[in-house]
Amino acid sequence: MHEAGIGHSSVFVAATNSDERNLLACTLANHAYLELAPENADPLLSICRVRGMNFIEEQNNGYLREWAKVNHVVNPLEGAIQRLHSGLRSSSIEEVIPFGHDAYIIELDVTSNAKSVVFSTLREASTQIEGGMPLIVGLKREGEKSIVPDGDFMLVPNDRIAVATTGLTSFNRILTIFGHVATDFPVNPRVAVIGANKIGRRIADDWLESGAKVTVIERDLQVANELSGSTTGAHPNLEVIHGDHLDRDILTEIGIPDHHIAIAALQDDLASIAAALLASDMGVQRTGLLLYDADLVKVTQRMGITFAVDRKRVAVDNMLAQIHTKTAGAYALLTNIPNIVGVSMEVNERAKFSGKRIVEANFPEWMRIAFIQRRNTAGMWESLRPSPEKTLLDGDRLIIFCSPDRISDIEKRFKV
Repeated sequence: MHEAGIGHSSVFVAATNSDERNLLACTLANHAYLELAPENADPLLSICRVRGMNFIEEQNNGYLREWAKVNHVVNPLEGAIQRLHSGLRSSSIEEVIPFGHDAYIIELDVTSNAKSVVFSTLREASTQIEGGMPLIVGLKREGEKSIVPDGDFMLVPNDRIAVATTGLTSFNRILTIFGHVATDFPVNPRVAVIGANKIGRRIADDWLESGAKVTVIERDLQVANELSGSTTGAHPNLEVIHGDHLDRDILTEIGIPDHHIAIAALQDDLASIAAALLASDMGVQRTGLLLYDADLVKVTQRMGITFAVDRKRVAVDNMLAQIHTKTAGAYALLTNIPNIVGVSMEVNERAKFSGKRIVEANFPEWMRIAFIQRRNTAGMWESLRPSPEKTLLDGDRLIIFCSPDRISDIEKRFKV
Protein backbone atom coordinates (compact mmCIF):
# COMPACT_ATOMS: atom_id res chain seq x y z
CA MET A 1 0.00 0.00 0.00
CA HIS A 2 2.92 2.33 0.63
CA GLU A 3 4.14 1.78 -2.93
CA ALA A 4 0.61 2.33 -4.30
CA GLY A 5 0.54 5.79 -2.75
CA ILE A 6 -2.10 5.25 -0.08
CA GLY A 7 -0.88 8.34 1.78
CA HIS A 8 -1.94 10.56 -1.10
CA SER A 9 -5.26 8.83 -1.77
CA SER A 10 -8.78 9.99 -0.98
CA VAL A 11 -10.61 6.70 -1.54
CA PHE A 12 -9.79 3.02 -0.99
CA VAL A 13 -11.91 0.26 -2.57
CA ALA A 14 -11.68 -3.43 -1.66
CA ALA A 15 -13.55 -5.63 -4.14
CA THR A 16 -12.04 -9.12 -4.11
CA ASN A 17 -14.15 -12.29 -3.93
CA SER A 18 -13.54 -12.65 -0.18
CA ASP A 19 -15.50 -10.60 2.35
CA GLU A 20 -12.88 -11.18 5.03
CA ARG A 21 -10.02 -10.17 2.74
CA ASN A 22 -11.86 -6.97 1.80
CA LEU A 23 -12.51 -6.04 5.42
CA LEU A 24 -8.88 -6.64 6.41
CA ALA A 25 -7.70 -4.61 3.43
CA CYS A 26 -9.82 -1.64 4.52
CA THR A 27 -8.38 -1.87 8.04
CA LEU A 28 -4.80 -2.01 6.77
CA ALA A 29 -5.42 0.80 4.28
CA ASN A 30 -6.69 3.08 7.01
CA HIS A 31 -3.71 2.25 9.24
CA ALA A 32 -1.24 2.93 6.41
CA TYR A 33 -3.05 6.14 5.50
CA LEU A 34 -2.80 7.50 9.05
CA GLU A 35 0.95 6.81 8.99
CA LEU A 36 1.63 8.47 5.63
CA ALA A 37 -1.02 11.13 5.01
CA PRO A 38 -0.31 14.83 5.69
CA GLU A 39 -1.24 16.04 9.15
CA ASN A 40 -4.39 17.96 8.15
CA ALA A 41 -5.56 15.53 5.46
CA ASP A 42 -9.23 14.52 5.27
CA PRO A 43 -10.10 11.00 6.49
CA LEU A 44 -9.74 8.18 3.98
CA LEU A 45 -13.02 6.99 2.44
CA SER A 46 -13.08 3.17 2.41
CA ILE A 47 -15.56 1.14 0.37
CA CYS A 48 -15.88 -2.60 0.88
CA ARG A 49 -17.68 -5.12 -1.32
CA VAL A 50 -19.36 -7.82 0.78
CA ARG A 51 -21.67 -10.71 0.03
CA GLY A 52 -22.62 -11.81 3.54
CA MET A 53 -25.78 -10.18 4.88
CA ASN A 54 -24.35 -10.36 8.41
CA PHE A 55 -21.78 -7.76 7.38
CA ILE A 56 -24.53 -5.49 6.03
CA GLU A 57 -26.24 -5.67 9.44
CA GLU A 58 -22.97 -4.95 11.23
CA GLN A 59 -22.38 -1.93 9.02
CA ASN A 60 -25.91 -0.64 9.70
CA ASN A 61 -25.18 -0.96 13.43
CA GLY A 62 -21.90 0.93 13.06
CA TYR A 63 -19.64 -1.98 13.97
CA LEU A 64 -17.68 -2.18 10.71
CA ARG A 65 -16.89 1.52 10.82
CA GLU A 66 -15.61 1.07 14.36
CA TRP A 67 -13.40 -2.01 14.04
CA ALA A 68 -12.66 -2.29 10.31
CA LYS A 69 -12.74 1.44 9.43
CA VAL A 70 -15.21 0.77 6.61
CA ASN A 71 -17.25 3.80 5.55
CA HIS A 72 -19.52 2.07 3.04
CA VAL A 73 -20.32 -1.52 2.17
CA VAL A 74 -21.62 -2.51 -1.24
CA ASN A 75 -23.61 -5.71 -1.62
CA PRO A 76 -24.14 -6.47 -5.33
CA LEU A 77 -27.18 -8.62 -4.62
CA GLU A 78 -28.99 -5.99 -2.56
CA GLY A 79 -28.39 -3.30 -5.18
CA ALA A 80 -29.54 -5.57 -8.00
CA ILE A 81 -32.74 -6.50 -6.15
CA GLN A 82 -33.54 -2.84 -5.55
CA ARG A 83 -32.98 -1.97 -9.21
CA LEU A 84 -35.11 -4.91 -10.34
CA HIS A 85 -37.90 -3.89 -7.98
CA SER A 86 -37.87 -0.36 -9.39
CA GLY A 87 -37.77 -1.52 -13.01
CA LEU A 88 -40.71 -3.90 -12.64
CA ARG A 89 -43.04 -1.07 -11.74
CA SER A 90 -43.54 -0.43 -15.45
CA SER A 91 -43.27 -2.59 -18.53
CA SER A 92 -42.37 0.42 -20.72
CA ILE A 93 -39.20 1.49 -18.92
CA GLU A 94 -36.06 0.02 -20.46
CA GLU A 95 -33.69 0.88 -17.62
CA VAL A 96 -33.86 2.32 -14.12
CA ILE A 97 -30.63 3.60 -12.58
CA PRO A 98 -31.00 4.47 -8.88
CA PHE A 99 -28.71 7.27 -7.74
CA GLY A 100 -29.58 6.86 -4.08
CA HIS A 101 -31.60 9.15 -1.87
CA ASP A 102 -34.78 8.56 -3.96
CA ALA A 103 -33.18 9.80 -7.21
CA TYR A 104 -33.48 7.85 -10.48
CA ILE A 105 -32.56 8.04 -14.14
CA ILE A 106 -35.10 6.16 -16.26
CA GLU A 107 -34.62 5.32 -19.93
CA LEU A 108 -37.52 4.93 -22.35
CA ASP A 109 -38.65 5.62 -25.93
CA VAL A 110 -40.83 8.49 -27.10
CA THR A 111 -43.90 7.13 -28.90
CA SER A 112 -46.15 8.68 -31.55
CA ASN A 113 -48.86 8.94 -28.88
CA ALA A 114 -46.90 11.66 -27.07
CA LYS A 115 -48.98 14.38 -28.77
CA SER A 116 -48.03 17.12 -26.31
CA VAL A 117 -44.28 16.77 -26.87
CA VAL A 118 -43.48 15.39 -30.34
CA PHE A 119 -42.79 17.85 -33.15
CA SER A 120 -42.53 20.69 -30.62
CA THR A 121 -39.40 22.13 -29.07
CA LEU A 122 -38.80 21.15 -25.48
CA ARG A 123 -39.34 24.76 -24.47
CA GLU A 124 -42.72 24.87 -26.22
CA ALA A 125 -43.76 21.48 -24.88
CA SER A 126 -42.98 22.54 -21.33
CA THR A 127 -45.65 25.27 -21.50
CA GLN A 128 -48.28 22.70 -22.56
CA ILE A 129 -47.63 20.16 -19.78
CA GLU A 130 -49.10 20.65 -16.36
CA GLY A 131 -46.27 20.61 -13.86
CA GLY A 132 -43.66 21.19 -16.54
CA MET A 133 -41.61 19.01 -18.84
CA PRO A 134 -39.70 16.08 -17.28
CA LEU A 135 -35.96 16.70 -17.19
CA ILE A 136 -34.28 14.97 -20.16
CA VAL A 137 -30.54 14.53 -19.55
CA GLY A 138 -29.67 12.47 -22.62
CA LEU A 139 -31.14 11.51 -26.00
CA LYS A 140 -30.30 9.07 -28.78
CA ARG A 141 -31.89 9.22 -32.23
CA GLU A 142 -31.45 6.37 -34.69
CA GLY A 143 -28.39 6.96 -36.90
CA GLU A 144 -27.30 10.07 -34.98
CA LYS A 145 -24.93 10.88 -32.15
CA SER A 146 -26.23 10.97 -28.57
CA ILE A 147 -26.80 14.48 -27.21
CA VAL A 148 -27.94 16.45 -24.20
CA PRO A 149 -30.92 18.26 -25.79
CA ASP A 150 -31.45 21.98 -25.21
CA GLY A 151 -34.70 23.92 -25.10
CA ASP A 152 -34.80 24.34 -28.89
CA PHE A 153 -34.55 20.63 -29.58
CA MET A 154 -37.60 18.96 -31.17
CA LEU A 155 -38.58 15.44 -30.13
CA VAL A 156 -39.84 12.92 -32.68
CA PRO A 157 -41.30 9.42 -32.23
CA ASN A 158 -38.75 6.67 -31.47
CA ASP A 159 -36.28 9.02 -29.82
CA ARG A 160 -34.69 7.25 -26.86
CA ILE A 161 -34.40 9.45 -23.79
CA ALA A 162 -32.98 9.41 -20.27
CA VAL A 163 -35.09 11.30 -17.73
CA ALA A 164 -34.01 12.43 -14.25
CA THR A 165 -36.65 12.13 -11.56
CA THR A 166 -37.13 11.75 -7.82
CA GLY A 167 -39.52 9.23 -6.29
CA LEU A 168 -41.00 6.03 -7.72
CA THR A 169 -44.43 7.65 -7.87
CA SER A 170 -43.21 9.98 -10.63
CA PHE A 171 -42.71 7.11 -13.12
CA ASN A 172 -46.31 6.95 -14.36
CA ARG A 173 -46.46 10.67 -15.08
CA ILE A 174 -43.30 10.42 -17.17
CA LEU A 175 -44.60 7.40 -19.06
CA THR A 176 -47.87 9.16 -19.88
CA ILE A 177 -46.18 12.32 -21.13
CA PHE A 178 -44.00 10.36 -23.54
CA GLY A 179 -46.88 8.34 -24.98
CA HIS A 180 -46.91 5.12 -22.98
CA VAL A 181 -49.90 3.56 -21.26
CA ALA A 182 -49.18 3.90 -17.55
CA THR A 183 -50.79 1.11 -15.57
CA ASP A 184 -51.27 1.58 -11.86
CA PHE A 185 -48.96 -0.64 -9.90
CA PRO A 186 -50.90 -2.78 -7.40
CA VAL A 187 -50.62 -1.72 -3.77
CA ASN A 188 -50.29 -5.38 -2.72
CA PRO A 189 -49.09 -7.24 -5.84
CA ARG A 190 -48.93 -11.01 -6.15
CA VAL A 191 -45.33 -11.99 -6.90
CA ALA A 192 -44.03 -15.41 -7.96
CA VAL A 193 -40.36 -16.04 -7.16
CA ILE A 194 -38.79 -18.99 -8.98
CA GLY A 195 -36.12 -20.59 -6.81
CA ALA A 196 -35.68 -20.66 -3.02
CA ASN A 197 -31.90 -20.23 -3.09
CA LYS A 198 -30.20 -17.34 -1.30
CA ILE A 199 -31.12 -14.92 -4.07
CA GLY A 200 -34.72 -16.08 -4.23
CA ARG A 201 -35.07 -15.66 -0.47
CA ARG A 202 -33.76 -12.10 -0.58
CA ILE A 203 -36.14 -11.26 -3.44
CA ALA A 204 -39.02 -12.74 -1.45
CA ASP A 205 -38.02 -10.70 1.62
CA ASP A 206 -37.84 -7.53 -0.45
CA TRP A 207 -41.36 -7.92 -1.86
CA LEU A 208 -42.84 -9.05 1.46
CA GLU A 209 -41.44 -5.90 3.08
CA SER A 210 -43.28 -3.80 0.49
CA GLY A 211 -46.62 -5.49 1.18
CA ALA A 212 -46.73 -8.07 -1.61
CA LYS A 213 -48.13 -11.59 -1.45
CA VAL A 214 -45.32 -13.91 -2.51
CA THR A 215 -45.29 -17.45 -3.89
CA VAL A 216 -41.90 -19.18 -4.01
CA ILE A 217 -41.58 -22.21 -6.31
CA GLU A 218 -38.68 -24.58 -5.62
CA ARG A 219 -37.76 -27.92 -7.25
CA ASP A 220 -35.57 -29.19 -4.40
CA LEU A 221 -37.66 -30.47 -1.47
CA GLN A 222 -34.91 -29.86 1.08
CA VAL A 223 -34.38 -26.27 -0.06
CA ALA A 224 -38.13 -25.64 -0.04
CA ASN A 225 -38.40 -27.05 3.49
CA GLU A 226 -35.48 -24.89 4.68
CA LEU A 227 -37.30 -21.78 3.49
CA SER A 228 -40.59 -22.93 5.04
CA GLY A 229 -38.86 -23.41 8.41
CA SER A 230 -37.11 -20.03 8.36
CA THR A 231 -38.24 -16.64 9.67
CA THR A 232 -39.18 -15.64 6.14
CA GLY A 233 -41.17 -18.85 5.75
CA ALA A 234 -43.35 -17.91 8.73
CA HIS A 235 -44.56 -14.72 7.05
CA PRO A 236 -48.36 -14.84 6.58
CA ASN A 237 -48.10 -13.52 3.00
CA LEU A 238 -45.62 -16.17 1.86
CA GLU A 239 -46.48 -19.51 0.28
CA VAL A 240 -43.73 -22.04 -0.52
CA ILE A 241 -44.50 -24.56 -3.28
CA HIS A 242 -42.37 -27.65 -3.88
CA GLY A 243 -42.56 -28.43 -7.58
CA ASP A 244 -41.06 -28.00 -11.04
CA HIS A 245 -41.27 -24.38 -12.19
CA LEU A 246 -41.43 -25.63 -15.80
CA ASP A 247 -44.46 -27.86 -15.16
CA ARG A 248 -47.51 -26.11 -16.61
CA ASP A 249 -49.90 -28.19 -14.50
CA ILE A 250 -48.22 -27.07 -11.27
CA LEU A 251 -48.13 -23.44 -12.42
CA THR A 252 -51.82 -23.62 -13.31
CA GLU A 253 -52.64 -25.18 -9.95
CA ILE A 254 -50.97 -22.35 -8.01
CA GLY A 255 -52.68 -19.73 -10.19
CA ILE A 256 -49.60 -18.33 -11.93
CA PRO A 257 -51.75 -16.33 -14.42
CA ASP A 258 -53.20 -14.41 -11.45
CA HIS A 259 -49.77 -13.21 -10.34
CA HIS A 260 -48.81 -9.66 -11.31
CA ILE A 261 -45.05 -10.39 -11.40
CA ALA A 262 -42.79 -13.42 -11.87
CA ILE A 263 -39.08 -13.22 -11.04
CA ALA A 264 -36.48 -15.87 -11.82
CA ALA A 265 -33.03 -15.76 -10.21
CA LEU A 266 -31.67 -19.28 -10.54
CA GLN A 267 -27.97 -20.13 -10.54
CA ASP A 268 -28.06 -20.66 -14.32
CA ASP A 269 -29.03 -17.67 -16.48
CA LEU A 270 -30.54 -19.77 -19.24
CA ALA A 271 -32.69 -21.66 -16.74
CA SER A 272 -33.91 -18.35 -15.35
CA ILE A 273 -34.80 -17.11 -18.83
CA ALA A 274 -36.75 -20.28 -19.60
CA ALA A 275 -38.69 -19.99 -16.35
CA ALA A 276 -39.55 -16.32 -16.90
CA LEU A 277 -40.63 -16.91 -20.51
CA LEU A 278 -42.96 -19.72 -19.45
CA ALA A 279 -44.55 -17.52 -16.78
CA SER A 280 -45.04 -14.79 -19.38
CA ASP A 281 -46.56 -17.28 -21.83
CA MET A 282 -49.03 -18.34 -19.14
CA GLY A 283 -50.25 -14.80 -18.57
CA VAL A 284 -47.96 -13.04 -16.09
CA GLN A 285 -47.76 -9.43 -17.27
CA ARG A 286 -44.42 -8.46 -15.73
CA THR A 287 -41.37 -10.71 -15.62
CA GLY A 288 -37.96 -10.02 -14.13
CA LEU A 289 -34.47 -11.56 -14.14
CA LEU A 290 -31.28 -11.24 -12.12
CA LEU A 291 -28.47 -12.24 -14.48
CA TYR A 292 -24.76 -12.93 -14.21
CA ASP A 293 -24.06 -12.43 -17.93
CA ALA A 294 -24.34 -8.78 -18.97
CA ASP A 295 -24.69 -9.70 -22.65
CA LEU A 296 -27.97 -11.49 -21.94
CA VAL A 297 -29.71 -8.37 -20.60
CA LYS A 298 -30.37 -6.95 -24.08
CA VAL A 299 -31.25 -10.35 -25.47
CA THR A 300 -33.95 -10.90 -22.87
CA GLN A 301 -35.50 -7.51 -23.58
CA ARG A 302 -35.96 -8.54 -27.20
CA MET A 303 -37.55 -11.77 -25.97
CA GLY A 304 -40.23 -9.81 -24.15
CA ILE A 305 -38.90 -10.01 -20.58
CA THR A 306 -40.06 -6.88 -18.77
CA PHE A 307 -36.86 -6.08 -16.89
CA ALA A 308 -33.47 -7.73 -16.42
CA VAL A 309 -30.57 -6.66 -14.22
CA ASP A 310 -26.85 -7.31 -14.58
CA ARG A 311 -25.58 -7.89 -11.05
CA LYS A 312 -21.96 -6.97 -11.79
CA ARG A 313 -22.82 -3.62 -13.31
CA VAL A 314 -25.02 -2.74 -10.33
CA ALA A 315 -22.12 -3.45 -7.97
CA VAL A 316 -19.79 -1.18 -9.96
CA ASP A 317 -22.43 1.58 -10.18
CA ASN A 318 -22.96 1.47 -6.42
CA MET A 319 -19.24 1.65 -5.71
CA LEU A 320 -18.79 4.61 -8.03
CA ALA A 321 -21.76 6.39 -6.48
CA GLN A 322 -20.14 6.08 -3.04
CA ILE A 323 -16.77 7.20 -4.36
CA HIS A 324 -18.27 10.36 -5.78
CA THR A 325 -19.78 11.46 -2.51
CA LYS A 326 -16.13 12.13 -1.69
CA THR A 327 -14.49 13.13 -4.95
CA ALA A 328 -15.60 14.73 -8.20
CA GLY A 329 -15.45 12.97 -11.54
CA ALA A 330 -17.35 10.98 -14.18
CA TYR A 331 -19.07 7.84 -13.03
CA ALA A 332 -22.55 7.24 -14.49
CA LEU A 333 -22.99 5.62 -17.90
CA LEU A 334 -26.40 5.44 -19.54
CA THR A 335 -27.30 1.96 -20.74
CA ASN A 336 -29.12 2.78 -23.97
CA ILE A 337 -27.70 6.24 -24.73
CA PRO A 338 -23.99 5.89 -25.49
CA ASN A 339 -21.47 8.70 -25.08
CA ILE A 340 -23.44 10.59 -22.44
CA VAL A 341 -21.95 10.39 -18.95
CA GLY A 342 -22.87 11.58 -15.49
CA VAL A 343 -20.39 13.73 -13.59
CA SER A 344 -20.37 14.59 -9.89
CA MET A 345 -19.17 18.10 -9.04
CA GLU A 346 -18.99 19.88 -5.70
CA VAL A 347 -20.14 23.46 -5.14
CA ASN A 348 -17.37 25.24 -3.25
CA GLU A 349 -15.80 28.64 -2.75
CA ARG A 350 -13.38 28.20 -5.64
CA ALA A 351 -16.15 27.76 -8.23
CA LYS A 352 -18.11 30.76 -6.89
CA PHE A 353 -21.52 29.17 -7.51
CA SER A 354 -22.44 29.02 -3.83
CA GLY A 355 -25.34 31.31 -2.97
CA LYS A 356 -26.41 31.69 -6.60
CA ARG A 357 -29.63 30.45 -8.12
CA ILE A 358 -29.15 27.96 -10.94
CA VAL A 359 -30.53 30.45 -13.45
CA GLU A 360 -27.85 32.96 -12.33
CA ALA A 361 -24.97 30.49 -12.63
CA ASN A 362 -24.99 30.66 -16.46
CA PHE A 363 -24.43 26.96 -17.00
CA PRO A 364 -24.10 26.10 -20.73
CA GLU A 365 -26.82 24.30 -22.69
CA TRP A 366 -24.58 21.34 -23.52
CA MET A 367 -24.73 20.13 -19.92
CA ARG A 368 -27.71 19.28 -17.75
CA ILE A 369 -27.94 19.18 -13.96
CA ALA A 370 -29.95 16.08 -13.07
CA PHE A 371 -29.92 16.32 -9.28
CA ILE A 372 -28.67 18.44 -6.44
CA GLN A 373 -27.49 16.21 -3.60
CA ARG A 374 -27.37 18.02 -0.28
CA ARG A 375 -26.99 17.10 3.37
CA ASN A 376 -30.03 18.00 5.44
CA THR A 377 -30.03 19.26 9.03
CA ALA A 378 -29.75 15.66 10.27
CA GLY A 379 -26.58 15.16 8.20
CA MET A 380 -28.25 12.79 5.74
CA TRP A 381 -27.95 13.13 1.96
CA GLU A 382 -31.10 14.00 0.02
CA SER A 383 -31.77 14.59 -3.68
CA LEU A 384 -33.36 17.83 -4.88
CA ARG A 385 -34.77 18.73 -8.27
CA PRO A 386 -32.66 21.42 -10.00
CA SER A 387 -35.31 24.05 -10.73
CA PRO A 388 -33.96 27.34 -12.17
CA GLU A 389 -34.79 29.19 -8.96
CA LYS A 390 -33.05 26.69 -6.69
CA THR A 391 -30.17 28.24 -4.75
CA LEU A 392 -26.88 26.34 -4.72
CA LEU A 393 -25.17 25.98 -1.35
CA ASP A 394 -21.58 25.33 -0.38
CA GLY A 395 -21.03 21.55 -0.17
CA ASP A 396 -23.80 20.65 -2.62
CA ARG A 397 -22.97 17.91 -5.11
CA LEU A 398 -24.37 18.37 -8.59
CA ILE A 399 -24.97 15.32 -10.77
CA ILE A 400 -24.40 16.64 -14.28
CA PHE A 401 -24.80 14.88 -17.64
CA CYS A 402 -22.77 15.78 -20.71
CA SER A 403 -20.73 14.24 -23.53
CA PRO A 404 -17.30 12.87 -22.48
CA ASP A 405 -15.42 15.54 -24.43
CA ARG A 406 -17.02 18.23 -22.23
CA ILE A 407 -15.85 16.85 -18.89
CA SER A 408 -12.67 18.91 -18.91
CA ASP A 409 -14.75 22.06 -19.52
CA ILE A 410 -16.95 21.26 -16.53
CA GLU A 411 -13.91 20.59 -14.35
CA LYS A 412 -12.54 24.04 -15.26
CA ARG A 413 -15.84 25.68 -14.31
CA PHE A 414 -15.80 23.95 -10.94
CA LYS A 415 -12.06 24.57 -10.43
CA VAL A 416 -11.30 20.85 -10.06
